[in-house]
Amino acid sequence: GKNCSLLQEMDVIQKQDENCYCYVQNRTIHLQYLWSTLQIKINSREKFRFEPISDKNNCRNSETVFEFAACAVQILWKPETCTETFLSIKQYGEDVCFKIQPFKIEPYTVRVKREMLDGKLLFLFVAGIFLFHFANSLSRSAKFFYLSGIILGALALLVFVLLTLKRFIPRHSTFWILMSGSWMASLYFIYCFKENMQWLWSEHRNYLLGYFLAVGITSFAICYQHGPLTTDLSITLFTWTLQLTAFVLIYCGVTIPQVAYAVIAVSLCSKGLCYPLGAACHIARKMKHHFKSKKLVFKYLTEEEYREQGESETIRALEELRSFCRSPDFPSWIAVSKLRAPHRFAAFVLGSPHVSPAETKAHDEQYGIGSSFLEEQLFETRAQSERDEPANSVHEDEENENEMHTQTPFPYATELL
Repeated sequence: GKNCSLLQEMDVIQKQDENCYCYVQNRTIHLQYLWSTLQIKINSREKFRFEPISDKNNCRNSETVFEFAACAVQILWKPETCTETFLSIKQYGEDVCFKIQPFKIEPYTVRVKREMLDGKLLFLFVAGIFLFHFANSLSRSAKFFYLSGIILGALALLVFVLLTLKRFIPRHSTFWILMSGSWMASLYFIYCFKENMQWLWSEHRNYLLGYFLAVGITSFAICYQHGPLTTDLSITLFTWTLQLTAFVLIYCGVTIPQVAYAVIAVSLCSKGLCYPLGAACHIARKMKHHFKSKKLVFKYLTEEEYREQGESETIRALEELRSFCRSPDFPSWIAVSKLRAPHRFAAFVLGSPHVSPAETKAHDEQYGIGSSFLEEQLFETRAQSERDEPANSVHEDEENENEMHTQTPFPYATELL
């Protein structure tokens, strides 16, 4: 590390000999760097070898068997030479060192640039929040089940194959041992793929697309053959798996681990408090509805609305009466025996008007415009108003006289006294 060049933000270094570079992380935490990454770009006209350098490459320092196996695979997994490569460094991750080995005497350029808002980190964080809160509904969706099968088959092929062949494994202990080994191998495969994704996409794009296409189609066919989940136990296990995956996405979607832990804790608390909060809100709505006083609201109708409502209600009531009279439960013979005009009642039930033309004409003559009833009402109101006017005038004169007596002094009052 002493012979390596330290990288800073906005550095542009151009060299042509073999050299190593290191970026030392800033340990001061700032929330504005929550989704910030440092982008390092190395390009040249000729091919060069990019080799990461870290203490993990020394397999003698491995503490567990898994770390030793991961170290050995990482040593064997060396990307081929290339003319351009990218390196993305999280703000509060580990210190990163790498070595550039050019094959020819040709200058190469190392550029360091900060990206304040990394779209990949933000996407992982939002996807984790969404997946955690909607895991229960997504686990019951057939489309999401097929999509999850395709993703699992592409990224964790060993796990997918083991789940497919579960029925052929007699003992559960053997199955879980194999499942643990498959998950460890798959997680390391995902790690290696993430670290060398730029190199794989630039150098072996056709093979990568062919792998994803073939494995995706095969995974979809197997999932479609077995069908979506139906039992409650399998749906619950799938929900828990989605929630654990959501926690991983939240942790990988931010650069500050403390923020990830806080978001995971808040999500767990909100998920656990949703049931008591929902019950409390339901009880509060019930109590509010029980103790709320019902206020009657009166709406006054206009003359036209009153006439229209009367006509519509009359027509509806007559139709109900006709339908009731047509029903078999109606005592027709008892009703006919009590009617004065059975023929007219029968015509009404069959659809004739309930009022005859003669009755309508008589009603118009008596209560219509220009009828005797209307004239009597007009004359009575006019006579009443004329009788009230003289009484009101006499009463007003008396009041005026009283006011004049109270206001005008008597001139001979002192003489009489």
